[in-house]
Amino acid sequence: MSGQDAPAAKAPPEAGDPGMERRTRALGEADQPSSLVMRFGRERPLVLDSGATIEDWQIAYQTYGTLDAKRSNAVLVCHALTGDQHAASRNPVTGKPGWWETMVGPGKPIDTDRYFVICSNVLGGCMGTTGPASTNPATGRVWGLDLPVVTIRDMVRAQAALVDALGIETLFCVAGGSMGGMQVLEWAASYPQRVFCALPIATAARHSSQNIAFHEVGRQAVMADPEWNGGRYLELGTNPKKGLAVARMAAHITYMSEEGLHRKFGRELQNREKIAFGFDADFQVESYLRHQGLTFVDRFDANSYLYVTRAMDYFDLAADAGGRLAQVFRGTATRFCIVSFTSDWLFPTEESKAVVRALNAAGASVSFVEIESDRGHDAFLLDEPEMFATIRGFLSSAAAARGIA
Repeated sequence: MSGQDAPAAKAPPEAGDPGMERRTRALGEADQPSSLVMRFGRERPLVLDSGATIEDWQIAYQTYGTLDAKRSNAVLVCHALTGDQHAASRNPVTGKPGWWETMVGPGKPIDTDRYFVICSNVLGGCMGTTGPASTNPATGRVWGLDLPVVTIRDMVRAQAALVDALGIETLFCVAGGSMGGMQVLEWAASYPQRVFCALPIATAARHSSQNIAFHEVGRQAVMADPEWNGGRYLELGTNPKKGLAVARMAAHITYMSEEGLHRKFGRELQNREKIAFGFDADFQVESYLRHQGLTFVDRFDANSYLYVTRAMDYFDLAADAGGRLAQVFRGTATRFCIVSFTSDWLFPTEESKAVVRALNAAGASVSFVEIESDRGHDAFLLDEPEMFATIRGFLSSAAAARGIA
């Protein structure tokens, strides 16, 4: 490990960009994050599933709460596709509250008065962990597409190196939703002796063909933007914001349910009394999606979007076990609580039930809750009292079993 600062060599955003200030901050976060950062030198290279090796890499993270004397109360929170390490702290780029402040904090289900919470930016991300927007120390230039493609297992390997560096042998819990839930399952599969309990939420043991298809649409939107420049836009001072915005708009639709969209927007018009017979945003839902796309491009790196979506696409936990998911968890001592939502069509309940069946076949300790909600996939990020009660109860029971006060 090294405390040396990584070199920074980024092209400034173009003048006139309405999100220039946020984008400038975002570019700075890629190398010098506004959080804790653990740096690893050549003595601790990261060997990836592809066979490639990354030397001189770093992982950015935040912690909340206090590690107990026995180092037994650590909870690793894993973020979803476009999340970051700021689970319960203000985001330095957007200024918004942490993405899981409903869940993590004093007196909340993941109670920082009781647990020591760690949340890291994933490998391939753009908020301080080595990713395509980071500077390659070997060249002094932005990694871009020279960064090897990473997998969910690679992300977990990087997290395990961080946990090792923090001197924590066993995690009390690993928790997360969506891509974060994939990381939870990978932790339980790759490091079963290091995970006392696991909370995979709104996730699956492999990415479906439908979800791969949605991701491919998003990636093609990014790469079709002339400003993408073959992935070299940071060096050239361009910004593929139109393509990335379209990718975000398409993805955001999958995070919501039809019922939720209708309840929130219906067919209401946006700032007008009748349709305009044109291609401006006539409907509120159109205006909402455009806003989601435009605000996203100011905080997220386009190449990172390619990398993290690809990591999700490659995820298939049972692939190395001949497709037998139960075999992956055979003999595990980890306790599981699986949570799904009735209106989540991106990761439908049947995907969670497949994991539950595999865990039962493996003889694991597992509970399962399907929560009634019309909020779609994003429900795990929102105020869902039944989810809060479920997680609070599961963690309290597991803490008692582990002797955490």
